[in-house]
Amino acid sequence: MPGERAYDVVVFGATGFTGELTAAYLAENGPEGLRWALAGRNQQKLAAVRDRLGKPDLPLLHAEVGDPASLAEVAGSTKVVITTVGPYINYGEPLVKACADAGTDYVDLTGEPEFVDLMYVRHHARAAQTGARIIHCCGFDSIPHDLGAYFTVKQLPEGVPLKVEGFVTANGTFSGGTLDSAVTAMSRLRETRKAAAGRKAIEPRPEGRRARAVPGKPRRNKEAGGWVLPMPTIDPTIVARSARALDRYGPDFTYSHYFATPHAYMAGGAAAGAGGLVAMAQIPAARNWLRKRRPSGAGPSPEQRAKGWFKVRFIGEGGGSRVITEVSGGDPGYGDTAKMLAESAVCLALDELPPSAGQVTTAHAMGDALIARLQAAGMGFRVIQG
Repeated sequence: MPGERAYDVVVFGATGFTGELTAAYLAENGPEGLRWALAGRNQQKLAAVRDRLGKPDLPLLHAEVGDPASLAEVAGSTKVVITTVGPYINYGEPLVKACADAGTDYVDLTGEPEFVDLMYVRHHARAAQTGARIIHCCGFDSIPHDLGAYFTVKQLPEGVPLKVEGFVTANGTFSGGTLDSAVTAMSRLRETRKAAAGRKAIEPRPEGRRARAVPGKPRRNKEAGGWVLPMPTIDPTIVARSARALDRYGPDFTYSHYFATPHAYMAGGAAAGAGGLVAMAQIPAARNWLRKRRPSGAGPSPEQRAKGWFKVRFIGEGGGSRVITEVSGGDPGYGDTAKMLAESAVCLALDELPPSAGQVTTAHAMGDALIARLQAAGMGFRVIQG
């Protein structure tokens, strides 16, 4: 990374719901001496956030998505930029470009496959050239799954084919920003397929080994706690990309990703509900109606977040061994997502990490160091059996 930077971490989007939670996490839990700042277009709103944080000396930086010079200035001033400004397909690319050009590490919360693939095609090569680590999906999408699969693989023999399945159970509610991003992504299925094809055409694959995300089948699984349904999120793709980057996943690695529920009727309801949302997202009027269910900036109360939780159970097999592990935490969408995002940025800024550059994953870039940080912050990574 060229030259000394004024800041270790800059939070872009701190006036939004998740952005302020992330800033609050850093204010309360950031390591001693961390040099950090808030960035955004509305300085009055940023100052109000700073006041709520009780950090009167916290620097405020000007940055706007529509002002490339302001983004370049912010990117050039810090080691790492955190951004919570979505939907990322609408607002994310200018900051990715600024960080790739400046050799600045970047973390976000996106779960939008189209955005991630487009950023690889357009900015991976430049980031690899400058040394920037562009790391998407640093919240509930996809840290528990990516690091959980990595943690599971490390319990299994080396140099043999490995199979891992992940089973998600969670309780939480969503914000207006999350709803907007999800509806936007569901409305762009054709564009998402096109972006994936564009990435596949240029992305190199490892020689002599393979790693795949394999669609699972609905079934009953006692160890997962009931009925399991394939979960069509970005998470299995992220896990597979980590596996392609790291030889530790073995010569032939497969991962399948599921939502787990104790009752068959709940599984059926979840499948029908997901299908209905996708169908509604294709119709402009229905899309707008969905977005109005929770306006931008609105989100769950502290009491609601306090009741949130998640558990992801992993079953790994290979070389005659079998292991069951679990990753667990609090409110998946906001409380622990802010924790994961902030700890990712601090890890990149301060920890000694293996070399990586370009668009990379959390397991590839940070692996053991980020697991250690998250464990110290209260997230669970444990071996249940094996």
